[in-house]
Amino acid sequence: MAKEKYNTDQLIAAILEGIENVKGEEINLLDLREIENTVCDYFIICSGSSNTQVNAIVSSVQKVVSKTLKEKPWHVEGTDNAEWVLIDYVNIVVHVFQKQIRDYYDIESLWGDAKTTTIETNY
Repeated sequence: MAKEKYNTDQLIAAILEGIENVKGEEINLLDLREIENTVCDYFIICSGSSNTQVNAIVSSVQKVVSKTLKEKPWHVEGTDNAEWVLIDYVNIVVHVFQKQIRDYYDIESLWGDAKTTTIETNY
């Protein structure tokens, strides 16, 4: 297996830049490393106000990560209806929700043991 050309902090920064470029809202970083049997190290969760904005966030994240780190996601799902899109970068999984869907599933409370960092935005 090829060694990663970047570190996790660089990937997190690129993902956050992609979200912020199109004004993704309520951005949370969940650190899952201290929790047993998790599928990844981090979740990054954010909201968009419509399916158009959700798709724009997904596109922006993929573009920034590809441009800065030359990396593509392992898997993307949910773009058809764009209510909840998952972008899987293996050790980091990005969840982009429409607000009402995020409120309904409330995955932050499902992972209540995770250390959560709220990302402040200036817009």
